[in-house]
Amino acid sequence: MDFLALLRTFGALGVVLGLLVGALWLVRRYNIKLPGGMVVGHNGERRLAVVERISIDARRSVALIRRDDTEHLVMIAPEGLLLLDAAPGTSTRPPVARKAGFPNA
Repeated sequence: MDFLALLRTFGALGVVLGLLVGALWLVRRYNIKLPGGMVVGHNGERRLAVVERISIDARRSVALIRRDDTEHLVMIAPEGLLLLDAAPGTSTRPPVARKAGFPNA
């Protein structure tokens, strides 16, 4: 590899890095919102959070999920999802197992 090819390679790398730095500066300067950003509530806080997740065995786990001020205890298994416990007043129906991938089934 001769000196001119090496200089051309580093020059191209410098141009690409310069374009990335310029794009980052534009996003920060004009507060551009990129697609796929997090959904936040009225006060700027996240509305959904996984508080804790514990593995029961290799295929099953239990997760405590908080939505707004309500917590739900959910079992996640290959057979589907099972709502184990919800805050009082959120639902009058008993827990129903649902198939994974089909939330309305």
